Amino acid sequence: MKRFPKFAIAGVALLPVFAGGFLLQSRASQGGGELLNQVLSLVSDRFVDTLNTAELYEKASRGLIKELNDPYSELLSPKELKTFTTNTGGHYGGIGMTIEPQAGQIVIANVFPNTPAEAAGVREGDHIVAVDTIDTRGWTTQQMSDYLTGTPGTKVTVKFARPGVTTPITIKFTRAIIRVPAVSYAITFDGKVGYIPVLRFNETSADEVRDAVQKLVKEGVKGIVLDMRGNPGGILDQSLAMSNIFLRQGQEIATVRARTGEDQSYMARSAPVVPAMPMVVLTDGSTASAAEIVSGALQDHDRALIVGQPTWGKGLVQSVFNLDGGYALKLTTAKWYTPSGRSIQKERKFENGHFVEEKPDTTPETETEKRARPAFKSDAGRTVYGGGGITPDVLVQDDTLTTAEQQFNKAIAPKSQDVYVALYDYALDLSKTAPKDFQVQQAWLDEFYNRIHAKGVEMTKPQYDAAKRYVGRVIEQRVARFVAGDSAAKRRDLKYDQPLTKAIELLEKGNTQKDLFAIASAERSTSEVKKP
Repeated sequence: MKRFPKFAIAGVALLPVFAGGFLLQSRASQGGGELLNQVLSLVSDRFVDTLNTAELYEKASRGLIKELNDPYSELLSPKELKTFTTNTGGHYGGIGMTIEPQAGQIVIANVFPNTPAEAAGVREGDHIVAVDTIDTRGWTTQQMSDYLTGTPGTKVTVKFARPGVTTPITIKFTRAIIRVPAVSYAITFDGKVGYIPVLRFNETSADEVRDAVQKLVKEGVKGIVLDMRGNPGGILDQSLAMSNIFLRQGQEIATVRARTGEDQSYMARSAPVVPAMPMVVLTDGSTASAAEIVSGALQDHDRALIVGQPTWGKGLVQSVFNLDGGYALKLTTAKWYTPSGRSIQKERKFENGHFVEEKPDTTPETETEKRARPAFKSDAGRTVYGGGGITPDVLVQDDTLTTAEQQFNKAIAPKSQDVYVALYDYALDLSKTAPKDFQVQQAWLDEFYNRIHAKGVEMTKPQYDAAKRYVGRVIEQRVARFVAGDSAAKRRDLKYDQPLTKAIELLEKGNTQKDLFAIASAERSTSEVKKP
């Protein structure tokens, strides 16, 4: 009984709060607009920190988009819109390098050929410490990108730090038009199979693939591999134009289904460049969006054999709406479907800004899991599988790291930048005397161990030697790039690339697209019979 007054007081004290809450809820029921206006008014007048009207409305807009729980919808500020346009447009005014955050620093991840950055000797692994007279400590990659890009012909001074070099390197650049290629090279294997890696879908992707195909046809190839692995997608029109390089005029490429209005189908509008040459498309878990549209269309029309692992499953359509003040809204408005009626979208949980996977994407799909997916039919009656993403006709797992190789990567992680620069410098030294047909030598492996050990990497020599295959591959790739370029490096990497090896093997056996399907089906049947 002695406690009762305390509870009574507490109840009385809370009553106005509850009453006010119920009153607000009652008013809000009269219209959502009134609720929003009340919240904005209270935040504007009573929040502890002052917000101007523009900030208030921007935060409200971002909150609304965030609550849609859609990872692809976002409000783009003028600066963010500029970056978005740059990434999808394929060219911009800059100095020709990509950057990424590493251990609190902005590090050069890649230097594009024939750019101011390459001409000035910028290296992958350098990190930026200042631009013009501004210290860049604490900058984000977005801030750095905004500062480095600009009108072609204007100048910017960048100060780089390079491990092993005591004095910062200062370079004055003149910004230039930087074109990021979608196809960096096209090569042949054994003079019979043409290989085209497609890195992205920018505004020139279809033209670049068309040029590469025509080049390979002139060289006499009998089949083509279109490598879409790691391709995140991009501009829709380019996926349609690229599909039309291989599909007959009038064939459906994809269909969009939105909340309102009739379905919108996209068709091949012109005659194909190569209507019948046997084709393989390589996919993996990072193949997404526009790359999935191309892969799905070619598979459904029996125009290509898909080899590799299931694609990411990004089958949502985003529309970009220009807004006042230089802002833009990128909003999901529809879903993509392949010609056979498969939804490209793979449903995932999206919580707290992250995808939650029931099955890790790194786990390869099995034939049993594949056959459990919803079944559809291609033009020729072949079974193709839905359930989100594009499921390959032939499942092939990428090369995986052994336990020792994974431990090697874990050991070098704390010193990743130092290791990266050590690899760059040593490979550059080796490339000055290495012939084009060089082989990785034990002495190279031993010297690289000494160099990274001197950088503070904590690893015993036996642990290092256990990862010899992987380390040798990394050194070989870097030296090959310096000696003869990316295409030569890819030729050397073939022995590690199981999906590409399988694609070449199939194309060398089959003379027609129909042959490829028959060979793949027969091999799959034989494999299943051999299983215990």
